[in-house]
Amino acid sequence: MDRATLALSHTGIDAVREVQVPEAEGTIKPDTYAALVELASPVSRHAEEATAHVARMRAHVRAPGTTLLGAGIHPDGAFGDVVHVDEARYHEIHRQLRGLLRRTPTCALHVHVGMPDAETAVRAFNALREHLPLLQALAANSPFWHGRDSGLATARAQLFRGYPRADIARAYDSFEDWAEEVRWVVAAGDAPDYTFLWADLRLHPRLGTVEVRAMDAQSSPRTVAGLAALVQGLARAGAEHGGAGTPRVALVESSFRAARDGMAATILHDGALRPVAEVGAAALALARPYARELGSDGPLEEVDRLLREGGGADRQRAAHARGGMRALLELLVAETAERYG
Repeated sequence: MDRATLALSHTGIDAVREVQVPEAEGTIKPDTYAALVELASPVSRHAEEATAHVARMRAHVRAPGTTLLGAGIHPDGAFGDVVHVDEARYHEIHRQLRGLLRRTPTCALHVHVGMPDAETAVRAFNALREHLPLLQALAANSPFWHGRDSGLATARAQLFRGYPRADIARAYDSFEDWAEEVRWVVAAGDAPDYTFLWADLRLHPRLGTVEVRAMDAQSSPRTVAGLAALVQGLARAGAEHGGAGTPRVALVESSFRAARDGMAATILHDGALRPVAEVGAAALALARPYARELGSDGPLEEVDRLLREGGGADRQRAAHARGGMRALLELLVAETAERYG
């Protein structure tokens, strides 16, 4: 963002060029939009370690004077204020998506959980599907778009739904079942490979992970850690016990309710609509023993806090009510600069 106006600044590539980070500490690179910088932690044992890497990389990017904002979309970015990164992958994405990619930059928090083998990955994948609406609500952090309240808790999620192959996949019987479907979709979409399937959750065999992609980018590092710890614990539980196989259409509908209403939503849980607070408490009870085993139970206190006090969308609206768009942007910048670990 521009340091003075806090408007979008299409200088992400410049920011990346100015920063040198050892590979052991993570990677900093451009991604799709020139106003976007992607920070990727190295492989980490638990959520606190990964988040500490991300927070340090944020500090490295800010050091030359760059202003960062962590959110699903820039709350005041003008429609069409977009510059794309000049790389082959992003040219191909633009060729496919055209005007859909020329609205406003979007930014998500992705959490990869390493898997020991393909069948365990499928089992964890099927289980994590059930939690995607909850994760959508907990992470909702983009209520404003183009300077106005969208009426949604995460406008980013609905912008992203406009892309092909960008909702919730079905449950799979096996890794071969997944691979066969991917072959059909890649062929039908004339896509280079499976990484052009942008669902809220996907298998990533190239990295050996299950990747959760449903969540808005976050300003607060504490929230990053809490969400990552919850995902890790739920993935570990799912790897052991599998999932319920709720139909895709039902999960997509529940995910929309989560995106619209955020922490105030009622979402599908055990076949009925339940408040996010109730669903979140059940997910924490399931994840906590596994998170403790993995060393990630500490950050789950942040998920408890989100359920009690509200999340990023609630803080954004409260800041806007206090002092308008400038106060909202200043809040996001300050939270994005917070230290962690």
